[in-house]
Amino acid sequence: MDNLVTERLVLQPMSVNEAEQTAAGEPDADVRWEQGYPTEGDVRVARHFLERCASTGDPQPFGPYVIRRRSDLRAIGGMGFHGPPDEHGSVTIGYGLVPSAQGKGYASEALRALLPFARAQGVTSVKGDADHDNTASQHVMTAAGMRQIGEDESVKYYAVCWSR
Repeated sequence: MDNLVTERLVLQPMSVNEAEQTAAGEPDADVRWEQGYPTEGDVRVARHFLERCASTGDPQPFGPYVIRRRSDLRAIGGMGFHGPPDEHGSVTIGYGLVPSAQGKGYASEALRALLPFARAQGVTSVKGDADHDNTASQHVMTAAGMRQIGEDESVKYYAVCWSR
């Protein structure tokens, strides 16, 4: 599985080895992490990925990706799919960055790379959500071309859809 490369970022498919290091919070000597990585969310994603690999095999290309800055290749967060496309060709995405990397447009840049990649894999829609008070995440999705499609008492729902 190839990396997705943007102007400032590399989205690297998470490997079992990297997931094990992330879950343990202990990188190999040659692995570079930004201060604050992995976050609680990164650890949760890594553990879930390891469970999926053990039960159903590697989910790539519909698994997690480590977001690295191209300038120093440090891991600054993660982005990925909650699973393979459903029967309608829809996937759900999630993402997060370490605090020092937030507010720099990295998440929107990464999502703008992930959306056309998903479409090229035959996905017909990508969904995401954010709490009402998480305006930064809402901005990430709209900046990448997703539109709000609904909300409930605590969450706003976003999607982008393509025809087959």
